[in-house]
Formats: sequence, C-alpha cells, structure tokens
Amino acid sequence: MNQTSNPAPVILLLSGPNLQLLGRREPEVYGTDTLEDHVRTATAAAAAAGFGLEHTQSNHEGDLVDAVGGAVGRVAAIVINAGALSHYSRALQDALAAFDGPIVELHLSNPYTRDAWRQSSVVAPVADGLICGFGGLGYRLAVEAAAELAGG
Repeated sequence: MNQTSNPAPVILLLSGPNLQLLGRREPEVYGTDTLEDHVRTATAAAAAAGFGLEHTQSNHEGDLVDAVGGAVGRVAAIVINAGALSHYSRALQDALAAFDGPIVELHLSNPYTRDAWRQSSVVAPVADGLICGFGGLGYRLAVEAAAELAGG
C-alpha cells in the first residue's frame, strides 16, 4: 500500500528592498549576518515547528505584492521584513490585508529608537504582531510566532 503524506504547511518569508545588502550595509545597525544567514535561521526554526519555509527578496514593491497575492490560500503564515516599504507601501498593506493567515512584521533594528519616519508602519495595522530590535534573533522569534499563530 502506497501512502502519501501531506506536505508540511509553509511559512512565507518576505524580504524587502536593500536586504540583500545585509552584512555589508550599516553593520552597526543591522549586524554582520547576511540575508542568507537569516534565511537559514528562519528555515531551521520553521522546520523545528513542522513547517516549510519559502523566501522571496525583492527591491521592487510589485514583486512583493505579487508574492503575497500568490500566498493567499496556499501558505499558512507570512513573516515580512519589508524594509523601507514598511513605512509607505499602501499597495503592500492592501495585499497583506487580503491574506487569510497570520502575518508577523519583522525588523532587525528597533524602528522606535531611530529616525521619526521609521516609527510609523503601514504593515502594522494588518499584522498580527511585530518583532523588532532583536537583530538576527528576530528571524527565529518571528517564525516561531507565525508557526504558533498558524496552529503549529
């Protein structure tokens, strides 16, 4: 008898503009770990919670909007570090509002201790929670929160 198992539910990790520069860009603010390092951390945390992880990074707002649209009805949760788009992308906010699962907003630094323009997020009103200021640890914490909220 052939048994097929259901694939693990998926958490989508979205990374916004300039995050491909992590490790080189303002290491005093964002640390020396690369985006690839953070994705490995997130992948391990997802696997430990019984989830798969997909990652999309783009410097283009529309690519991230498309990724959210493609996640609707397909992935269990979204973790999003939208970078500067967090502060002004109404298109991304609208796309996230249509998502039918938990959303966790993530920032490596604490935006509330930085420039005034960073202290307002258009993602926050459609997110279930926010992880910020914990550096690379935030990736594990955000994935664990998303998995828990998604019933994992």
